[in-house]
Order: sequence, then C-alpha cells, then structure tokens
Amino acid sequence: MRNSKLKNTTRRDFLLQCATAVSSAVALGGCHGMGRTAHVTAHSTKLLFTSQGRTGMIRSDGSGLHYFDFKVPDQVTWQPGPVISGGRRMIFLSMEARRDGPGRPFDQYYHHTPTHIWLYDFETDDLTEICTRNRLSVFYTPALVLSDERLLVQVVRDSGGQIFSMNYDGSDEREFTRLGEGLPYGLSLHPDGQRVAYHLASPKGYQIWTSDTDGVNRVQVAAHPDYLYFGPTWSPDGSWLVFQACRFKDDPGHDWSDVCVARADGSEFRMLTKGQSMWFGATYGSPENRGGGSNLAGWTRDGKILFPRRLPDSKVPWEYQSQRPDVDHFNRDFRPDLARGGTEICRLDPATGATESLTQSRPSVWDFRVSESSDGKWIVFCRAETGEVPALFRTDADGRSPLLLTRGLEEKGVDHPRWLS
Repeated sequence: MRNSKLKNTTRRDFLLQCATAVSSAVALGGCHGMGRTAHVTAHSTKLLFTSQGRTGMIRSDGSGLHYFDFKVPDQVTWQPGPVISGGRRMIFLSMEARRDGPGRPFDQYYHHTPTHIWLYDFETDDLTEICTRNRLSVFYTPALVLSDERLLVQVVRDSGGQIFSMNYDGSDEREFTRLGEGLPYGLSLHPDGQRVAYHLASPKGYQIWTSDTDGVNRVQVAAHPDYLYFGPTWSPDGSWLVFQACRFKDDPGHDWSDVCVARADGSEFRMLTKGQSMWFGATYGSPENRGGGSNLAGWTRDGKILFPRRLPDSKVPWEYQSQRPDVDHFNRDFRPDLARGGTEICRLDPATGATESLTQSRPSVWDFRVSESSDGKWIVFCRAETGEVPALFRTDADGRSPLLLTRGLEEKGVDHPRWLS
C-alpha cells in the first residue's frame, strides 16, 4: 500500500487530490475574469466546468457560454473551487508550468510546481490571491471551506502531505492532520458545519475518517486491507456517508469500485452494489487529447445516490500498465480495439437498493461526473464515445430531454462540471 512519503505516492494519489480539490499577488481590482458586462449571480441554473486548462460557465439551457480569462502571468491552468459568501465569491486554484516531465519523475518533482489560491468576487469582478502569509510550501491546494473566514488547505512537501487549517490570508495555520499519517484528501463538510469526512491514503491503506473541523475527535468509518475506500460525501440530512470501495489488488488502475454507505461512527456499513459496478477511475480521449480523474458518487436532495454504472463486461480503451513505472502521470496504453461496453448514469435508493438507469448507453458511450441541481430539476454529466473527448450534457432529473450544452474549447472536451450554487 501507499504511504505518506511523497517518494512512495503514486501518480493517482496526486491526480485525485488535485482533481477533488479543485487547481505574483494580485491587488483587489487588478484582474478581470468575466468582465462587468458579464456579471452573474450564482444560482442553480448555471454550471462551471473545465476545458483545456480553462474554467467555463454556461446556463443550463446552453446559453451564456463564457470562459474566465484572468490575465495573470505564468498561470498555465485554472480550476474552480467552492462558491462562498452566499454565492457572491468563489475560490480558484491556478498552477504554473509543471516541474515534472522528461527526465524528472512525477513523484519527485510535481509538488515543486507553484500553485496559487484566489478569491474571485462576482459582483466586483475582482480577483485576489489568498493564503500567501506564512507560506509552508510552493504546493497548496484548497481542500475545504469551513466558513467565510477559514479554510482547510492541503500542503505538500518533500516530507509528505498534510491538511492545515488557516485564515484566508494564510495566517494562524494549524495542523488538521499530522505529518506521517498519510495523504489526506477528498474532504466533505457535514451540513451543520461541525464535522469533516475524508479519506486517508495511509501506510495501512485508503481509509474513511471523520473528525471535528479542527482535526480532533477522530472516528474511523471504514478500513480493510483488501479495499481502497475513497471519496466520502455527507448525505443532505447528515445521517450517512456515501463512498467507494475499490478492490485495488485486482484492479491496480482503479477503474472500478462499489458504492457503500455507513453512519458517521462506522456503524450500519453496507455495500450497495456488487461486482465493482461503478466507474471509478475515468479515462477518456485520444492519444492526442486524453484526460481522466476519479468519479464520485453523489447525493440527490431527497437522499438518493447518483453514480456511473458499468454495463456488463465493459472495458475502457485506456489500459493501465501495472508492470511498468509510472513516468507520465497516466501510465496507460490506448487500446480501443480491446474496449467494449460503456457506462450509464443511475439513481440508487440506499434504503431499498433499487437502481434505475437515467441514461442509456446504446450505442455504447461512457457517461460520468454526474450531479443534481440544487432544486432537483436537472442532472448534468459528461459523455464520451470510446476514444473521444467528453461533452457536457444536461437532462431532466428523470433522465429525459437530454441536451448537449458544449463540447468545450475548440471542441476538445469538457470535464469536472458542477452547479454554481
């Protein structure tokens, strides 16, 4: 199993931490994204997504497509973070050019890539860099917003990764996790704001934990030597956690998993699916334009679970190569000739186990990254044909009336959509 030392942390550990998370100081009013003429107020009929290292925004009817353009020097990619302050402000993560590459192993150099955390104001169009005081490392990523004054930040150094709690300016930093415990990420805040759930890539495996917002009073929810437990998310009423269980020994690429639920104290643990039926490690695209990252199971507002379910005997076109070192942050070969099947978006009732398909993979396509709008009216997801880049789709909550929203910048693909709410 992986341990907390960076030299033993795999490509997927960092890919997943930077994906879920999101990624010179700018004075207030010094940079502009959408422009004042494109002023918006966050609500559930708008969506954020990423495409070619840019963040886009579009209405749920396909109108109003815009891309943020923060003209900040040396920033290669931008990733949207959480919306705060009642929808007025949003956190962004930007990254400079990656420091790994040919001749530089990923696990030794990627965390030397400088990252920057920003606060964007929709009403004033101002962008301000935050978390700059008492900087502990060049590699910071926003892990979880606790309030309008404080957030959790993942800090990665040569010695390993930790979560710190700090003020928005970076001051008053306090350890949320301790060095050597493992690589913590995938954080979720309880609806009452008092508890945090996360998974920990530790020397003993991937485990699910909860704690108070200061990192104390910890409870281990799920741990097993044969399973990689991943991506805990609180139910709307705060009574349950949904997460995944991947049989990583048989599936080193983490392609598949099963959906699980448990109480916050670890009781009433149930595996709701069987046969590793959820698409976990999404991979897509062609050799010229590829991408990926982990899927998460998500809640609907009435307590159901949305997830991408594999068709029987499906195989992705990007084949993981476990026999060779990971030197390219992907470690897969493109084998569309061996690919078969696909995935469908499903809604699962955790009380009864009943599952219904909301999309139909006929002919076979790969549907993933699903989430429901806050009013429960629509779902949004990505859809990729075998060997092609994903497009952004929206349907009614029951899966009817599918609408193609965008194929991304230069039609080169869309990923990581979420509702702006």
